[in-house]
Amino acid sequence: MELESNPRGIDKSTKMSNILPDQGPFGILERVTSVIADENLQSISNADYRNEKTIEIGSKKQITINGLIILSNFLQFTSMFSTLAGGLEFSRRLGWEATPGKANWMGAGFSLTQSAMVLVSGRLGAIYGHNRALMAGGTIIVIFSLANAFTSTYHSFIAMRALTGVGGGILMPNAVASLMIATPPGPARNATLAVFAASPPIGALLGALLAGVFLQETAEWKWLFIIIASLELIVVILLFVILPSEEPVDKDGKIDFIGILSGVSGLVLFSFAWIQGPAVGWNTPYVIVVLVLSGISLAVFVVWESKYAPEPIMPLRIFAAPTFTALIIVVLLTYMSVGIALWYMVAWQQLIRDWSVLNIAIGWIPYGIGASFAVTLAAWLIPRLAAQYLLAIGIVSSMISLLLLVTMPEQQTYWAQTFPGILIGSICADFVYVAAQIIASNSVGVTEQGIAGSLIGTLNLYGNSLGLGFAGTIETQVAMHTESVSLPYRAAFSFGAGLTLVALVLNVAFVRVPRDSGCQRESIVGGQDNLGLS
Repeated sequence: MELESNPRGIDKSTKMSNILPDQGPFGILERVTSVIADENLQSISNADYRNEKTIEIGSKKQITINGLIILSNFLQFTSMFSTLAGGLEFSRRLGWEATPGKANWMGAGFSLTQSAMVLVSGRLGAIYGHNRALMAGGTIIVIFSLANAFTSTYHSFIAMRALTGVGGGILMPNAVASLMIATPPGPARNATLAVFAASPPIGALLGALLAGVFLQETAEWKWLFIIIASLELIVVILLFVILPSEEPVDKDGKIDFIGILSGVSGLVLFSFAWIQGPAVGWNTPYVIVVLVLSGISLAVFVVWESKYAPEPIMPLRIFAAPTFTALIIVVLLTYMSVGIALWYMVAWQQLIRDWSVLNIAIGWIPYGIGASFAVTLAAWLIPRLAAQYLLAIGIVSSMISLLLLVTMPEQQTYWAQTFPGILIGSICADFVYVAAQIIASNSVGVTEQGIAGSLIGTLNLYGNSLGLGFAGTIETQVAMHTESVSLPYRAAFSFGAGLTLVALVLNVAFVRVPRDSGCQRESIVGGQDNLGLS
């Protein structure tokens, strides 16, 4: 049966500011999750379906499709976190120096390319088909996860992780879009998106546990990636067989290739320089060259998007929206702190307290449970608490977590500071994400909601990788001037805590949910529709 989408007929009058308490947390999660789906699906809601036809399939088939899509996203986070939890041990076995500053690509490689692709892949799905893009992303994960199993050097391993992240970045926004198009509004869709929102932390926890199992001395780690590739392959094949044919929501749309190339390369090169700098030394000439090239690429992106792009992938006018620029900085700094806390917690437990990867993964169980609970709690709080305060709670939770970690002695029971640091820190990511999506949605015009939401999703992942580069530089520099094993890690934790302090000050001073949410305007300037939805 053909899927007919009608983005040009969508009623764009509904914004997140219209969230009501009686919608319940699942209904609110639908709105929050829908923002990242795609700029052409940005305003889909219960009201919008007055003008939109959805797939009419049996409930069993719909449940099967939704389950497979969620499982696909679950598996990519299983893959992603396997090398966050086990990154230092993977590095050791591949003959690389197993310290957090030198081996930081293990924690950053996947999320770097994943974040870059999240920013643009929704648009690709809108033009070529979200289901096709979803399966393409899954196929990339299969190919490079399998290749990962047979790498024998640190650099080839990291290259495969980065390429796997490309698949994850293509998969995630198109998975949300496919779920929203395939599932009619109502309790079923709300529950589906709630489960989807919970899949990353649960998948991440499973990835850490599997890494712990397959990195035991008696096991072969290659089977971890073979299993992930095999499971993802089964999911992709089943989706290929069961998904109905689709008509792309914007098949006549254009792709801003210059904007994508310059923007993505600028982001990737900038983070590459900061991650590689501490690993090989900042006096290595090519690191500086890459940093300069990233600046040139981003400058080209700004000029092209602001003056020449007929359909810009990122209309720069959104940064003129009330509170939006401050929000972006706050989100980036906060997610940088989250990545630092997780990566250096692994280093502390493994290198100072001599924990195995499996012990670390078991110690992370409260994080997976807390993060899964946090997304529903955040949705419940939205109608009861201004979003900037919800954002502040998320920032403060990361700050408290980092302060607990930076002040703990080298040897101490897990329950004293590590456990509360993990549990308190677990609420940060989802509180910040939910609050940021609400604020962004109400700051920009209706036609910019999808772009703003994609940018928030990108910063979620990009901040994790970029933070490791900055913290790694600090850690390696401190390590050069001290005999202490823990002092460099404390310096990294302190830097992360400092980021949260700056984020909190900016949030309190500048971030607000605008009173004039712009419900009657289609864009920030002149009512223009640069997404081709007019």
